[in-house]
Amino acid sequence: MLFPIYRPRRLRRNEIIRAIIRETELSVWDFVYPMFVVPGKKVKQEISSMPGIFRQSIDNITEEIKETRELGINAILLFGIPEKKDELGSGSYDENGIIQMALRKIKEEIKEVLLITDVCMCEYTSHGHCGIIENGEVQNDKTLQYLARIALSHAKAGADIIAPSDMMDGRVSAIREALDANGFENIAIMSYSAKYSSAFYGPFREAAESTPQFGNRRGYQMDPANVREALREIALDIEEGADIVMVKPALSYLDVIKAAREEFNHPLAAYNVSGEYSMVKAAGRLGWIDEAQVMMEILTSIKRAGADIIITYFAKEAAKILNSLRR
Repeated sequence: MLFPIYRPRRLRRNEIIRAIIRETELSVWDFVYPMFVVPGKKVKQEISSMPGIFRQSIDNITEEIKETRELGINAILLFGIPEKKDELGSGSYDENGIIQMALRKIKEEIKEVLLITDVCMCEYTSHGHCGIIENGEVQNDKTLQYLARIALSHAKAGADIIAPSDMMDGRVSAIREALDANGFENIAIMSYSAKYSSAFYGPFREAAESTPQFGNRRGYQMDPANVREALREIALDIEEGADIVMVKPALSYLDVIKAAREEFNHPLAAYNVSGEYSMVKAAGRLGWIDEAQVMMEILTSIKRAGADIIITYFAKEAAKILNSLRR
C-alpha cells in the first residue's frame, strides 16, 4: 500500500492517538531503586558524581523507602558500605553487618517492600576485589563459600531476593545450595549473569568506595565486545538455579538485552548503571539536553529491548512523571 493511500502520520497526529497505539509501556512496577546504606545515625551524604543519590544511615534509608513506596516503587536493591574493611570482607557476612542490620530494621517498619540485596565482596574488602585474593589473583572456588555465607546471612536477616554480582563461576549453584540446605528454598536469586567490565561503573565505585586497590576486574567481568558469551553465561546461571537473570550495564548493551529476551523465557533485569545516570544529570545541569525527556527515552529503550525489570537511579523521578500521566 503506497502513498497517498497509506499515510503513517495519521497515527501520530495527537497524543491520544499516539498513546493508544504505543507498543512499549513503562510502568512504576518495572523499577527497582538502588540505595546505599552506611553506619551511623542521621547520615545523608550526597554522592558528588551522582546528584540526588545519597549514602544514608539505616534510619534515613528507612524513611526514604517509605517515600518510594508512596510513589509506587516497591522494590529496593541494597548496597552496604561497612565501617571497616579487611582482606576477607568479613563485614559482608557478619550477623551485625550493615546490610543485615538494615534488613531487620526495614522489615520491622515496612511490611510490604521487596528487598533485594547485592551479594559481592568488593565493598567490604580492603583490596576492593570481588573475592578472596591469593598470589595477586582472585580465587574463584575459594570465593564461592564466602558468597554462599553472605547470601545465607542476608536471607536470615530478611532479604526477599539475593542478587550475586561478583561474576565468579558457579556462584549461583553455591548460593542456591546454601539457601536450600538452610530452609530458604523460597528465596529467589537474581543473578548478575552478563556483567560487563565497563567504564560506566565509575560513579558507583565512588558511592560504594569499592575501587580496586590494584589491577582491575577484567579477569572476571565480561569483555564489552562479546554477545554470544553473555548468552552462555545466562544459560549457565539458569541451569544453576537463577530465578531472574540480568544484563549490566543497560544502555550500551541494548543488543545484549534483546538477544537474551529472544533466547530465554526467564524474567530479565537490566541495570541502568551509575555512569549512564550521571551523564544525563551532567548534561541536564549544563542545559544541553532536556533531562526528563532523555531519562524517559532511555528507560523506554531498555524496556523496548526486552527487559522486564529496570534497576535505575532514575526510579523516583520517572515514577513521578508516570504517576502524573495517570491523573
